[in-house]
Amino acid sequence: MTGPVTDGATGHGSAIAAGKGPRRVVVTGMGAVCATGASVEDFWTNATNGVCGTEIRTIKANDGTEITVPVAQADAWRALNPDLGRDIARADDFSKFAAFAADEAVKASGLDFAERDLGGRTATIIGTGIGGQSSLEDTYINMLCFEKRPHPLTILRLIPNAAASHLSIRYGLRGPAFAISSACASGAHAIGVAADLIRAGSCDAAVAGASEAIINKGALQAWKQMHILSDGLCRPFSKNRKGLIIGEGAGVLVLEEYERAKARGATIHAEILGFGMNADGKDMINPAVEGAAAAMQAALAGVRLPDAAKIYVNAHGTGTLMNDPTETKAIRATLGADADHIAVSSTKAMHGHLLGAAGGVESIMAIKALGAGVVPPTINYDVPDPECDLDVTPNEARERPIELAISNSFAFGGLNAVLAFGRV
Repeated sequence: MTGPVTDGATGHGSAIAAGKGPRRVVVTGMGAVCATGASVEDFWTNATNGVCGTEIRTIKANDGTEITVPVAQADAWRALNPDLGRDIARADDFSKFAAFAADEAVKASGLDFAERDLGGRTATIIGTGIGGQSSLEDTYINMLCFEKRPHPLTILRLIPNAAASHLSIRYGLRGPAFAISSACASGAHAIGVAADLIRAGSCDAAVAGASEAIINKGALQAWKQMHILSDGLCRPFSKNRKGLIIGEGAGVLVLEEYERAKARGATIHAEILGFGMNADGKDMINPAVEGAAAAMQAALAGVRLPDAAKIYVNAHGTGTLMNDPTETKAIRATLGADADHIAVSSTKAMHGHLLGAAGGVESIMAIKALGAGVVPPTINYDVPDPECDLDVTPNEARERPIELAISNSFAFGGLNAVLAFGRV
């Protein structure tokens, strides 16, 4: 591997080369819900088959007004109408998504949080870009249009830490519990910070990820005013791309200290080899190549890199005019000439942009790709763009041995977070 992974750019990073370091962090459970599935397996199967979960729909507010835009709604989850228990049933959808995904992840992990008081040594960190946006919109419309008093649980529905608190209570977790809200980097930040806590010895396990539920009239109208929403399909890296499509859902991981997971015979899906985060410090909207590259370099510092042909990057790839060329340049700045040989894809064309939850579901996508040796496709790609000159795995999944999977998350405000996953 000859790419210039470190070039002096600044950024916080935490990395452990395979087999080294006092505490390694592994993934032993995963849970997902989004437009392309209400379980990890459905989500992954649909991804490898290139299923598009986006559709033009009319979204109505409770005052009768509406907006028609492409969205990626979690239809399969809504059809299930899952019984999540009394407390969660009264929560905002972003907390419901988090609970549903976390239940799958915790069950898959096989952990018993009551055993040896593991609950007291487990963190709960759930990211979200906005929190209970739909509850907030409903409250204001009811107050201003119908002179109705707010529901008594309004504050508990809309606060950004609601999902983290619900999960802490749900599983009896008494370690550090909080929300991270850093726009589209929230999910990656939550997972990376949770891994750092385990690595530092502050806890032994974590339930970490992110959730978002903002498909409502007010939020979509605000996004539309930014002129970055697609009017049809999301086409990451394609020259005829017109913007992103808002999605909803959650992605949650169960993280553990490696030796503990190994001793109990847990199924280990991946190891978190590195985490990089920083800020561009330049602009609220326009992404900077230097910042994104520095975050990638920080995530990979100290990681033993395989041959470039065995690296997969699950790109942030929003399908906007500015993001995709910037990310392409950042990947090239990080990996140099080896960028010509890596596999890249953006799966947002299928499940939509989950905003704060993007890093949660896309980390799962990266981990599944690593384990299956399959690169999910960038669908809707039909016009090559010279400014996006990477192998973006156009339209069809591809079998390929993968030893290192990287998940990029870049957010408004110039916030960058990158996770690197490897095999154990």
